[in-house]
Amino acid sequence: MTAELPSEEELARLIPAFYGRVREDPLIGPLFNEAIDDWPHHLERLTAFWSSVMLTSGRYKGSPMQAHLRHREAIRPEMFARWLALWHEVTDAMLSPAAAQAMQGKADLIGESLQLALFYRPGRKVPL
Repeated sequence: MTAELPSEEELARLIPAFYGRVREDPLIGPLFNEAIDDWPHHLERLTAFWSSVMLTSGRYKGSPMQAHLRHREAIRPEMFARWLALWHEVTDAMLSPAAAQAMQGKADLIGESLQLALFYRPGRKVPL
């Protein structure tokens, strides 16, 4: 059985609603608001990204890893947990349970991959 996936129309509503919450968040909002200078364009790109990831539409052309690496110094690990918590809240509120779960699972994997790229340093002492 294949998981229920969000439609293009749902993604077009979800992404702006989600990033509206992100922009207002006291922990991650300042980073996003400083990093993004053209929100309408960025929301289009993010919608294309999620369309490509979830619906294999091929609409997104870019490198999310490179975009995050440019802001490495400002990103902290707890910011990922906050982003994911908001993502879970908004997807739960706006999508069917199955589509929300599919989106959340994919976001969890992407977040893990980004965190490894940003913070994993072999041989570095990790504070306890």
